[in-house]
Amino acid sequence: MAKLASSCQLAAATAAAAFAVLLILALAVVPSLAGDPDMLQDICVADYKSLQGPLRLNGFPCKRPENVTANDFFSNVLARPGNTGNAVGSAVTAANVEALPGLNTLGVSLARIDFAPWGVNPPHTHPRATEAIFVLEGSLDVGFLTTANTLYARTVCKGDVFVFPRGLVHFQRNNGNAPAAVISAFNSQLQGTQGVAETLFGASPPVPTDVLARAFQIDGGLVEAIKSKFPPPKY
Repeated sequence: MAKLASSCQLAAATAAAAFAVLLILALAVVPSLAGDPDMLQDICVADYKSLQGPLRLNGFPCKRPENVTANDFFSNVLARPGNTGNAVGSAVTAANVEALPGLNTLGVSLARIDFAPWGVNPPHTHPRATEAIFVLEGSLDVGFLTTANTLYARTVCKGDVFVFPRGLVHFQRNNGNAPAAVISAFNSQLQGTQGVAETLFGASPPVPTDVLARAFQIDGGLVEAIKSKFPPPKY
């Protein structure tokens, strides 16, 4: 009986240890899902030229330290308003790793969004980042939708901050007859942007018309008419 009890105690201890290891691993994985992976060095300035060769990796390779300058960490692209003379009346100016090589591996980026009067930043998602906006000028109606189709929306004004959780569909709309602007911050060096309308109606190859007609419960001819407004991207 003593041996049996000892065996049971050993099995229980082994199971507890295994559970503890699994719990530690699970907790260790959670932070990695919140944003870009942690960096393993002080700096890793993006070397865009390396991508012209056969090298492919998750992100950008690093410049050699002797080739790095202070200008790799500088950009003034957000100082100028974007051109809002388009169909939706908004313009997004990105300061991500594609425009600011010093952001490589740092897990952050910025953008500026300018709005014409009544302009809209249409529904879209950022698959790799949470977004926080700071209102520079104007007043906007903003909101995001959960996977349960619950809308969280409100009006934000100059000096206000609003957060859009990672991966959820969201939008912003200028609710006034004067220009508006916000600064967006992301916890990713390259957050990715997937516009709902462009993704569905401007894909290449195109999403089958019958699929979209059934999804939106509209006529196929109307689907084709909408597709004509979203020409597929040219690479």
